[in-house]
Amino acid sequence: MQIEVQIVNAFVDGTTGGNPAGVVVDADGLTVAQKLKVAQHVGLSETAFVSASDVATVKLEFFTPTRQIPHCGHATIATFSLLRQLGAVGEGRLSKETTDGNRAILVDGGMAFMEQRAPHYIQVATMSELGGRVVASLGLTPTRLLSGVDPFVVNTGNAFLIVPLLDEPSVAELRPHWDLVESLSEGLDLIGYYVFSMTTKVRGRHAGARMFAPRFGIPEEAGTGMAAGPLACFLHDYLRVEEREISIEQGWLMQPPSPSVIMVRLEFADGKISRLMAGGAARVVSSMRVDV
Repeated sequence: MQIEVQIVNAFVDGTTGGNPAGVVVDADGLTVAQKLKVAQHVGLSETAFVSASDVATVKLEFFTPTRQIPHCGHATIATFSLLRQLGAVGEGRLSKETTDGNRAILVDGGMAFMEQRAPHYIQVATMSELGGRVVASLGLTPTRLLSGVDPFVVNTGNAFLIVPLLDEPSVAELRPHWDLVESLSEGLDLIGYYVFSMTTKVRGRHAGARMFAPRFGIPEEAGTGMAAGPLACFLHDYLRVEEREISIEQGWLMQPPSPSVIMVRLEFADGKISRLMAGGAARVVSSMRVDV
């Protein structure tokens, strides 16, 4: 049996860049083993599989080349953008069923957004033993950190270590020690590190970031919606960014560059972030067929 896989770049910056995901739009009847085989053949960080759902617009399952995972931001945006282009879904409020429950989706014009939960914060004091290990794992000196602002583990559904640096050169020149990043990510139960500065390539955006997730076999990724949500909350709650729609650049500092932009819309209740919607635009770049 041949399975058709669309390769869709999510979080494209204009018409270029973005983070590629595989999307199988008709996965009903495929076994877990077959889905894993497809993901391995595709070879991207994640491949999404769409099937029918009794409780949401669609059921979405996500596979890396090595395992199934509960959520994936860029593969979600890639999937709903593709479904909209195919006419399989309309605009407005939709939903996805996942192995970790249902999540709201918004399709708005040429963009798709996914729901994340209210943030939960754990401070990692720079001068603590753990803070020292974080700095060392990134090959940094403490002077490269943004003065007066500690790193935090931020969870809006998945946990990321948010590390604020002084400026773009500090972010660009990072040379992570992958074994240390992986070990700390395992110990703190993180997807990975999201390291940023408030210097951006495009004027008016709020942060430029890099994402490292060697624990999941991803040394660096071009666009990470599940990390942009925690960063947007951190920018609002700790760095006094007042806007309710926050834009984050990623991928510009990769080699080769793959520029991405992620939009995050914050929602509030009683003066606190109650949830958020993170998303962006996507485009189909190619397709392939996989024998299973």
